[in-house]
Amino acid sequence: MTKMTLGTHPYLLGFDQLERLAERAAKGAEGYPPYNIEQLGQDGFRITLAVAGFAEDELSLTVEDRQLIIRGRQSDAPDERVFLHRGIAARAFQRSFVLAEGIEVETAAMENGLLHVDLRRVAPQAIVKTIPISRK
Repeated sequence: MTKMTLGTHPYLLGFDQLERLAERAAKGAEGYPPYNIEQLGQDGFRITLAVAGFAEDELSLTVEDRQLIIRGRQSDAPDERVFLHRGIAARAFQRSFVLAEGIEVETAAMENGLLHVDLRRVAPQAIVKTIPISRK
């Protein structure tokens, strides 16, 4: 007996990419920087990343192929400080979140070392399309 996966079920046409999306989301499971995801109302979400030590111009947010990618890279300017202990991470990072269809990024804001990214679920338009039947 062959095991049927979600992408091969005969009633779910075009969902074969769903398994690939799950695999892609699992790849970005690194623990830095730490983050929270919270629900804001019925159709809103907020991703909050702890980005202490990063300035706004050292962070970038992009959406590529339904994937939110947040990158951080601190400038390589020479630092004249001498650290006796350095416990605050200063390494570059990339954190990815796969977005469902209809989820859009609304805003991004920094507050007290936290990057807040607000997302909103946009209701799809209900479209009814009649397909004419032709004779062959």
